[in-house]
Amino acid sequence: MEREKIIAIVNDFLVNEFEVDGDDISNDANVKKTLGLDSLDYIDLVVVIESNFGVKLGEADFKKMVTFDDFYSTIQDKITEKNA
Repeated sequence: MEREKIIAIVNDFLVNEFEVDGDDISNDANVKKTLGLDSLDYIDLVVVIESNFGVKLGEADFKKMVTFDDFYSTIQDKITEKNA
C-alpha cells in the first residue's frame, strides 16, 4: 500500500473516530502529545488499525513511535512484512 494512502486513512480515522484536530497532525508532531490517548484509547486504536490495514501493532511498536512519520512508517513496515 502506498504511503500516501496510509497517511490519508490514518488521518481520517484519527479525526473522525478519535476527534483529533486535523490541523494538529503533521509528520513531525509528537503522536502521544497530539493524540492524548489513555490506555483504553490505545486498545481502540489497535483495533481500528487492524480493521483498516489487517496488521496488529503491539506495545513495543507504540513505544518506538515518536512522530506521526514514525506512526505511518510502522504501519507501512507491518503491511510490507505481512505481504512478504
